[in-house]
Amino acid sequence: MDTEMQVTLRMVRPMSDEEFFQFCQINDTLEFERDSYGNIMLMSPTGSFTGNFHPHILAAVYNWNRESGLGEVFDSSAGFTLPNSAVRAPDISWIEKGRWANASLDKRRDRFVSICPDFVVEVRSESDGLKDLIKKMEEYISNGTQLGWLIDRFDKKVCIFRSDGAVETVEINAMLSGENVLPGFSLDLSEWVN
Repeated sequence: MDTEMQVTLRMVRPMSDEEFFQFCQINDTLEFERDSYGNIMLMSPTGSFTGNFHPHILAAVYNWNRESGLGEVFDSSAGFTLPNSAVRAPDISWIEKGRWANASLDKRRDRFVSICPDFVVEVRSESDGLKDLIKKMEEYISNGTQLGWLIDRFDKKVCIFRSDGAVETVEINAMLSGENVLPGFSLDLSEWVN
């Protein structure tokens, strides 16, 4: 299954960062991302199963971070301006404490802060095209993400993207490791995957 249901608004002139932020605020019942060309993507709501799946992963990362104190955890409503000017909102993301402290000194920190998360998770929902998600994961890595997991419940696999460009595919019931990015963190998805 690889649906292509994403709605993309092609712009004559790309919006500035401020214009895009205001556009998102005016349309606050909708969620958007912006690609590096200035096109606006309308993000559709996930189905109930996917919406129930995300919090388990978010809670695991949050609990690990609370114990380690190594950074900050974000949910899918947090947007980040990547170095290539795209504004992305990963399903789950984490930023190392020192990097976040430097980025959050920006007086506009309640906007889409200019930083690429160190760790991202994207969970494929029924409305997500796999090719689009793979391109998004590659974009995160090329903009500075150190480790990314693309969790595909439909094909029952996880693609692990690393900063050196390597991509490893494992079965969805494999024990996932935070490696050296989230030291000591591991995640077993088997109890939440049918």
